[in-house]
Amino acid sequence: MLALFGFMASQQATAACEGVYSHKINTLQGKKLDLCQYQDVPILIVNTASKCGFAPQFEKLEALSAQYKGKLLVLGFPSNDFQQELGTNKEIGDFCKQTYDVTFPMAIKSSVVGANANPLYKKLNALTHEPPLWNFHKYLILPNESDVYSYSSDVSPDSPKIMHVLKPYLR
Repeated sequence: MLALFGFMASQQATAACEGVYSHKINTLQGKKLDLCQYQDVPILIVNTASKCGFAPQFEKLEALSAQYKGKLLVLGFPSNDFQQELGTNKEIGDFCKQTYDVTFPMAIKSSVVGANANPLYKKLNALTHEPPLWNFHKYLILPNESDVYSYSSDVSPDSPKIMHVLKPYLR
């Protein structure tokens, strides 16, 4: 009976993970990240590109991830939609680690705009009606998907605009 209860509880937990939380992300670090586990913390999602002029934002993303570990999930999505990403997942992972010492989760390379966008980005684009127009576009998902914000590439990850929204959740 306990095994059946455990299965039912597991199914209920899975059923509760809807919207953005229903996604499982394969990372460059070789792990599978289940967004269901992050419903209670803000999530900052960024489409990245190694050869983009905004790539120095990796430093600020890493700093936020380190400073608010356990209170904020920073998640990068490498994409070549704007022709500025390296060719392979290994090259991207090596570049991020060696150049910016990135330790926050980075998804495997995928599309973030248009018909070929990965399922999470399709959901974010539908929620905000603001698809990325360039690399380093940011989405901030507040706990329990209570609100989803969209920020253009030129908004720094630690900008007052983002931190004003985030601060109440980082205590």
